[in-house]
Amino acid sequence: MNKINKITTLLLIILSLSCAKKNPEFEDEKVRDTNPFERARQASRDGGGIFGDINQNKKSSTTFDFATSNALWRATLQSLDFLPLINADYSGGIIIYDWYSQELNSNEQIKISIKFLSNEIRSDSIQVSAHKKICNNNEKCITSKIENNLTSEIKDKILFNARAIKLEESKKEKR
Repeated sequence: MNKINKITTLLLIILSLSCAKKNPEFEDEKVRDTNPFERARQASRDGGGIFGDINQNKKSSTTFDFATSNALWRATLQSLDFLPLINADYSGGIIIYDWYSQELNSNEQIKISIKFLSNEIRSDSIQVSAHKKICNNNEKCITSKIENNLTSEIKDKILFNARAIKLEESKKEKR
């Protein structure tokens, strides 16, 4: 009985090995390096990573140029350089300035936020919002949105500076 079990097992092994075919799906697959540092370097060279090529779907018109080459971004920082900066998130397309007052002990302050909607130098490419805070002596403050010409003046100044920066860049390129 023991001899029959050995022969049956041997026949099953031979049969399974002879029936196994080479899978065509894996013929072109590369042998992976077992060194994780070398695999990371290779993934970096190939433009991938653990999530693959994450930038392959981000080639739309909403992508922004690098901050130093974006004239609108630079013009905004240049135009409002007197304001204290809280947050400048280039990838999010927003610049937020801190509360500002021209006088040292003033009860009235303003806060400006700039939202970038496009890289193009057009009036609908940026959205400027301004808020005013008035505090009394008891430290009670009232905050309201400014709806007057201040936001349009800021927007016009930014666009004017952006056009000047773009013009200066084009003159340098022609040289």
